[in-house]
Amino acid sequence: MKRKLIIDCDPGQDDCINLFMALPHTDLYDILGITVVAGNVSLEKVSRNARMICEMSNRFDIPVYEGCDSPFDVPLVTAEEVHSDEGLEGIEVFEPEIKAQDKHAVDFIIDTLMAAESGEITLIPTGPLTNIASAIEKEPLIIDKISEIVMMGGALREGGNVTPSAEFNIFVDPKAAQIVFSSKCKITVFGLDVTHQVLSSFEVLERIGTIENKVAQSAYNLLTCYGRYDAEKYGNDGAPLHDPCTMAYILKPDLFEFNTRNISLFSS
Repeated sequence: MKRKLIIDCDPGQDDCINLFMALPHTDLYDILGITVVAGNVSLEKVSRNARMICEMSNRFDIPVYEGCDSPFDVPLVTAEEVHSDEGLEGIEVFEPEIKAQDKHAVDFIIDTLMAAESGEITLIPTGPLTNIASAIEKEPLIIDKISEIVMMGGALREGGNVTPSAEFNIFVDPKAAQIVFSSKCKITVFGLDVTHQVLSSFEVLERIGTIENKVAQSAYNLLTCYGRYDAEKYGNDGAPLHDPCTMAYILKPDLFEFNTRNISLFSS
């Protein structure tokens, strides 16, 4: 039986690269839907961006659901300084033919999980955890239905990319992170300590740039623009590929070494 996935994201350049990685592999898993959450840019823009990437990848069959437009208890913080005003610096933005579904993303997550066998569906959140936490809060029974949550977020020794200790996805909605990490779901976490080792180096970009198809050229343009910000900030040879670590794990888990750790959560 093929693995079943729900991708929850806030595209964002590296989210888009993650979707480009995910969408072609129809033989390996089924993507039941893409849910979007406000994060890198507003909900309206992340929805459009996700639907653009589906259309560019000729995946008109994958439904896109719009979710939460703000975090639980704090004002929304976005990241236009990294991803540009539209979230997709490097490619031409257009209004896709694919439309968002009428159902709210949180209800889609709940309904899909409740209709599934236990442990049948993997959730892949690469933005703030607001949609996932909202679904858990609304229907706690989904916890037993989730096979695994494979997420990008957090930081340990590497430090944060918003404050000295906080990574963006966790910073945007800390209460959502607390709900998810307290849920007893199996969670595989790719934090900055991992993602800062996965760089879109100039050598890699040159190789991508030689591939003559629309997706590769779009990825090249996105990463070229995205890399400028991080090269200036960190002095790296290219940008860290944060969100694509999640799909790299789904596609080739042996690329990574894992340790089991407890996560302590503190609230004021």
